Amino acid sequence: MFTGIIEATGRIEEISPAGTNLTLWLSSPITGELKVDQSVSHSGICLTVEAIKGDQYRVTAIAETLEKTNLGSWKTGDLVNLERCLSFQGRLDGHIVQGHVDATAECIDKKDRDGSWEFRFRFPPAFAALVIEKGSISLNGISLTIFGVTHDEFSVAIIPYTFEHTDIQRIIPGSRVNLEFDMIGKYVSRIFRVRNEQ
Repeated sequence: MFTGIIEATGRIEEISPAGTNLTLWLSSPITGELKVDQSVSHSGICLTVEAIKGDQYRVTAIAETLEKTNLGSWKTGDLVNLERCLSFQGRLDGHIVQGHVDATAECIDKKDRDGSWEFRFRFPPAFAALVIEKGSISLNGISLTIFGVTHDEFSVAIIPYTFEHTDIQRIIPGSRVNLEFDMIGKYVSRIFRVRNEQ
């Protein structure tokens, strides 16, 4: 479980295929605080630390993850957003994020607002019921508030701190990002769907 508040970015040092999986080695400023078998959010994707060597650690993405996320397009040298799992001794500054990506979205616009940035994304309309004005969304693992909602588009505003300390600065029109919709919204949607099927 995560909060969507990014701790650091990690750099992909090596990517290698392993059957239908991909194994990645990353370096990061928080590697020294990681442990084998720990869950870490990588741009919104929950992956398990498998090995640690110096300032680098290894994770594996299975076929299911590659199908539902943008991880398959990652390259050596790319930066990813990192967040360790939630500690219940701390504050929940963002919203509840599982690290289970629901879909990807395409950036269709990026505007410099002279002190902040505004991004617009197009998402699969099958998820329209889960995207609400002023609701929360996890975008590449970042907890953000959405606005300007239509049946298949939404916008987010990015403050300077988030822009400088996450991979959002590298997102341009045409980029694909990982989306995780609000967990409470997903449960409510499921309850109504099941009731309507009875």
